[in-house]
Amino acid sequence: MTMIQILEANPLLLLFLVVAIGYWIGKIRIRGNSVGVAAVLFVGLAFGALDADLTIPPIVLELGLVLFVYTIGLANGPGFFSKFRREGLREVLFIAGITIIPALLVVVFHFTFDLSPATTTGIFAGISNNTPALASVLDLINSNSADPEAVASEAVVGFSLTYPLGVLARIMVLAAVLRLWRIDFGAEAHRLRKQYPVAQDLRYRTIVVSRAEALQQSLQEMQSDHDWDVLFGRLYRKDSISLIGGETRFRLGDRVVIAGTEEEMNDVEAFFGRRATQDLLHEHTIYLSRRVFVSNEDIAGRPLASLNLKVDYGAIVSHVRRGDVELLAGKDTVLEWGDRIRVLAPRSEIPRLVALFGDSYARLSHVNLMTVGLGIAIGLLIGLIPIPLPGGITFHLGLAGGPLLVALILGALRRTGPILWTMPYSANLTLRQFGLILLLAAIGVRSGSAFLEALSTGSGWAILSIGFTVIVVTVVVSLILGYRLLRIPFSLLIGMISPQPAVLDYAQEQAKNPLPGVGFTLMFPLAIIINVVLAQVLLIILQNMEG
Repeated sequence: MTMIQILEANPLLLLFLVVAIGYWIGKIRIRGNSVGVAAVLFVGLAFGALDADLTIPPIVLELGLVLFVYTIGLANGPGFFSKFRREGLREVLFIAGITIIPALLVVVFHFTFDLSPATTTGIFAGISNNTPALASVLDLINSNSADPEAVASEAVVGFSLTYPLGVLARIMVLAAVLRLWRIDFGAEAHRLRKQYPVAQDLRYRTIVVSRAEALQQSLQEMQSDHDWDVLFGRLYRKDSISLIGGETRFRLGDRVVIAGTEEEMNDVEAFFGRRATQDLLHEHTIYLSRRVFVSNEDIAGRPLASLNLKVDYGAIVSHVRRGDVELLAGKDTVLEWGDRIRVLAPRSEIPRLVALFGDSYARLSHVNLMTVGLGIAIGLLIGLIPIPLPGGITFHLGLAGGPLLVALILGALRRTGPILWTMPYSANLTLRQFGLILLLAAIGVRSGSAFLEALSTGSGWAILSIGFTVIVVTVVVSLILGYRLLRIPFSLLIGMISPQPAVLDYAQEQAKNPLPGVGFTLMFPLAIIINVVLAQVLLIILQNMEG
């Protein structure tokens, strides 16, 4: 028995072989750049091209798609809705525009190269990396075409050839633009730190109150006037030590321990007076600083202010570490299951605080399968609902749109009564990565044979040329329009033009912050709906013009 026959008989072996090789290749860096997890897709294409009988069951692709969109929706729900509240109309118009541009371009190429309506529609769905759009087109073909199998195969070939280009060409354009424009992602993340949870280089400092201006208002009034992004911790006044609150009024000679970035603390120090010669950060005679895991589900999803820590425990939370991101805590900070927080409290209260927050690392490895299963099930049901459009057209949100929409809502809600919808950061990231590699491996293997077959004909190369041209023009125009004209932060923008998880993964590798994920979740639900509608309308119009 040959190796090909073994892989044909064992699709799970094929799946994990593609995943292992692809993941290894994705780690290889050339001139500082790597393909990342997108390499799984390209390895899948290579295996699929070896033999048409090599296949991975469709359920694997569907499972991967659902897990990916659901987990990324949960993680970015709050940012998605807050972004719409601030600048929604601009982003909606931009997303609609960059979705319509490729549709117009493929229509031009349709008449230039005399393509069939199904092939053109398949190209549009492929360059958009929109599997639900292809599914809606195939459903329309099956119900309205005299020869559904032949017409559907044309759409699938167009989709299969251009889908990988949707990943590769976008990554190529992004790499070229990043070299030309020299984007400072660190500075951009710092500028957006109050809107989104991005990593900050947080430090401590002890300052001495020596300016009269610092004595005239309470801390709350000063914070309101100056908008300092700094946490005030302990106050040392003669022989007494206390925690600082919004009502605190300072006196000359007070020593104050603060936390924040160097830039923010410099502003506070200049206002209050000078830096202390003695650093009191590690002075713990009365108050103890302790790192604690938030593993209590009853605490997750609640803002810090609702816990009354200062009144009930004489304590404050100074820092929240979420994944690799360190944040300053504020009264409006909402704790997530899996956060690692720094608590400053009297020594005697530490055991009670540990009991309150849980502090169990092992508990964080558990996923509440009831809420995950229920959330995904609701999303799948919503994806099945037919949505009518003018002209008798109907479409479905499908496997991607339904779960993503539900996850965004549940992620923003965080909890409804006793039900906690979110999951620990590490668990979310693991499920997301697992879903992504299943999706990419399955698509690659299933498209490999059609990809190779089309390349052996002149029409295949024409389709590839059309797809590549449309993607490059669309991405370049989108970047110039979004970044130069509309001034959308580049970190968000590269997520908004990443319709495929592999492109998003590359974007996040370059940005080294979670902002592309916010842009992706802002774009993805709208893009799915617009693409699904456009793909069906495009097919109907081209068929009517041909007839």
